[in-house]
Amino acid sequence: MSKQILQVNFKMKITGAQYKQTYEPVAGVLAAVPGLVWKVWIVNDQEHEAGGIYLFDSEASMKAFMGGEIVASVMANSDLSDFSVKTFGIIEDLSAVTRGPVKSALNIAV
Repeated sequence: MSKQILQVNFKMKITGAQYKQTYEPVAGVLAAVPGLVWKVWIVNDQEHEAGGIYLFDSEASMKAFMGGEIVASVMANSDLSDFSVKTFGIIEDLSAVTRGPVKSALNIAV
């Protein structure tokens, strides 16, 4: 199984506080996504940009998430636009040196 990072960024027509309020109920739904180890929510109010960094336990679980209803509903939100979606593999040994939460999270999740 190859662990995968998903990086999603997009522009917002709303404030960071409005974004947080709108998507707060989604956090619990995301926590139950099969194969999702963790998500870090990111926001830059000055640039009207937000997104997330996700760690999945496999490429298959990441692809299933990307093709699912949660992603489709977020991308259909007219308050959000200009989506950038990137996927990455992980260099676990270098991440461990710089205290990246990757290895310990994977040991717990797997």
